[in-house]
Amino acid sequence: METTTSDSIVIIPTYNEKENIEKIIRAVADLDKVFHILVIDDGSPDGTAAIVNSLIENEFAGRLFIIERTGKLGLGTAYITGFKWAIEHRYEYVFEMDADFSHDPKDLPRLYSACADEGYDLAIGSRYISGVNVVNWPIGRVLMSYFASKYVRIVTGFNVHDTTAGFKCYKRRVLETIELDKIRFKGYGFQIEMKYTAHKIGFRIKEVPVIFVNRREGVSKMSGGIFGEAFFGVMRLRWDGWTRKYPPLPKN
Repeated sequence: METTTSDSIVIIPTYNEKENIEKIIRAVADLDKVFHILVIDDGSPDGTAAIVNSLIENEFAGRLFIIERTGKLGLGTAYITGFKWAIEHRYEYVFEMDADFSHDPKDLPRLYSACADEGYDLAIGSRYISGVNVVNWPIGRVLMSYFASKYVRIVTGFNVHDTTAGFKCYKRRVLETIELDKIRFKGYGFQIEMKYTAHKIGFRIKEVPVIFVNRREGVSKMSGGIFGEAFFGVMRLRWDGWTRKYPPLPKN
């Protein structure tokens, strides 16, 4: 495939996603708008990285990229690695997306439009802005996620309905302004901390309603420890909100 330029990069962290990775890459590549893709693989023993490297070599050179890391280093560090790479390569719009089709690639242009056309700095694919739009999750997990977001809103005063969402579009200037090396959380707390930090700096945020579908193939990476980090870390974020000096909002 011929090399195509793009102002957008979709970062997809992976660990043991051999059932999904080629399908998700092709689904993004089939969109009318051109999105480049950066896979951050944490040493998947199932051969996920080999599949990606084969696709780069045979079909997607110039629009598909991979960073291979040794071992499971955490969702947050994977994204920060990807953010720094995206900034270095001067992408204007930087996306987070899961590999397992819980985030529909067809929603990427809607998140892009919120930032590129409507002028928002951060667009969040929100499960809870218009009710509860979650398919095939056990009811206990739906309630845990929904009330976790409610809890974050109450504790922090941060008016975003889906604070733990991992489907997002950032303008590059947001990632250049946030002090990425000061982001502390590694799991789902990372998602809350990034949004809250963007909010405290003063960036414009929009929630775009999406339907979240539980993975059909592969194994979920959610754990009690990841959730606990998010739950208790929110109190630290609130304290930071009172005491920390955030970077100034950059001028356009």
